Amino acid sequence: MRLLASYVILSGDEEKHIRLYHGDLAAIPQDEAVDLLVVSAFPNDYTPTPTSLIGALNRRGVSVLALSTDKETDLRGAFLCWLSKDLSTRFPTVGFRRILCLEAGRQDTAPQTVSHIFRAMMPFLFGEQPIQTVALPVVGAGDQGHDPEVMLRALFDAAAHWLARGLPVRTIKLVVYLPELVDRLRNVFNGLAGGAGSSASLTTAAPGSPGRYDYFVNYAREDSKAVDALVLGLHAANPQLRIFVDRLEMKVGASWQREIDEALASCRRVIPVYSPSFMDSKPCLEEFGMARVRHRESGDLLKPIWLRPVKLPLYMQTLNYIDCQDADLDLVRDAAARLEAGA
Repeated sequence: MRLLASYVILSGDEEKHIRLYHGDLAAIPQDEAVDLLVVSAFPNDYTPTPTSLIGALNRRGVSVLALSTDKETDLRGAFLCWLSKDLSTRFPTVGFRRILCLEAGRQDTAPQTVSHIFRAMMPFLFGEQPIQTVALPVVGAGDQGHDPEVMLRALFDAAAHWLARGLPVRTIKLVVYLPELVDRLRNVFNGLAGGAGSSASLTTAAPGSPGRYDYFVNYAREDSKAVDALVLGLHAANPQLRIFVDRLEMKVGASWQREIDEALASCRRVIPVYSPSFMDSKPCLEEFGMARVRHRESGDLLKPIWLRPVKLPLYMQTLNYIDCQDADLDLVRDAAARLEAGA
């Protein structure tokens, strides 16, 4: 693969990189090998078309269809993705250790597709085998028909956003396959890198230290009644608490994404409210992912409440939680008192 351009992001004291390459992701050389290769597919459709990465992999003996029958982890229900088993022994020369297959909708916009990608990676970034390097094509610009320039802009913005906020990945490699797109996309990348500046930086509050909010409640709107009970319980325990609940705090006309980013970055604690609606909510999962990145540094940011029975991915199950299942409001109020007491 040929390096076209690179951008460095400072996350704390750590340098992280977004790099643009021209090459074939089905034939990553060993000196550019990555931990994770992201592949996009239509739901349950792994047809190796001539213009797709799945097709290129198939021509080199790596069948995504075959891998789909023996997955390591299947999270298509909540995260629209599945993870392959470790391929380093079976395919020692392919230049990637695992495949993450994203199965997004056929009508998704470029920003929606990119948002799915970073949300899909989140459950796998905190495992026993850390994922330090990720490679992906300018997704959606092949069989999905998106404008490659639009896709590259969305990918760059999302990568810069997440890396600056502490995503535990060292390098993200974006790869252009078609030679006729090289000059155009290199110019786009350089323009984005030149204008990125400090827009990705936010000041984060350490758990236990003063911040803009004491609690950020990460919940689905369908669970508002239980969240109201939670907030009342927290205020009963301490009337001075500052609690971020989006429908109560968001100002008319405010930039909602910026407002939520700043609230998540400046709160002392985040309370995810687990339920089927939570797992069905893309904003909930995205907010949880941002909080999980901060939790990785402190180990004491996330304080979940399990409100209703739901199947959770392992990285959510491993967090200590307070059980309020069946949405018992007395248990929710008791959970509020325990949270404020430090239980």
